Amino acid sequence: NLEEATIYRTNLTDADLSFANLSRVDLSFADLSGAKLSGAKLSGANLTSANLSGANLEEAILEKAKLYGANLSGANLSGANLEKAKLYGANLSGANLSGANLEDAKLIGANLSGANLSGANLEDAKLIGANLSGAKLLRTRLSGANLSRVDLSYADLSGAKLSGANLSGAIIYRTNLTD
Repeated sequence: NLEEATIYRTNLTDADLSFANLSRVDLSFADLSGAKLSGAKLSGANLTSANLSGANLEEAILEKAKLYGANLSGANLSGANLEKAKLYGANLSGANLSGANLEDAKLIGANLSGANLSGANLEDAKLIGANLSGAKLLRTRLSGANLSRVDLSYADLSGAKLSGANLSGAIIYRTNLTD
């Protein structure tokens, strides 16, 4: 139990923190690359500019977490709860977010190129200016999402729910929007 601990700028490369309670912990600028955080509770955690590349965050709880500028490239976030998380400018390229809950998350300026978001809940998410080129968004719920100025070139949105989504200024080049 590390609830509300301050461990910023710490090297936790390949650490095993599976199912740990890290609620409201300050891990800003920490190196958690390759860390095992499956099932960890990170509600309200500050992960600003943290390196989580290749980390396993499967089924982790990241509600209201601050991930400004965090590196989550290649991370496994399948089934993770990122409801109301702030991911402004985060790098999620090649990340696995299948089945993740990103309802009302803020992903403004985030890089999600090549990410797998199949079956994810992105209802009411803010993705303004995000890069989703080549991303897999099969059966993703995007109702009410703000996708203005998003790059969706070569993305696969087969069966995605887009009712009420804002796609103004979006790049929809060679995008699969079949039902």
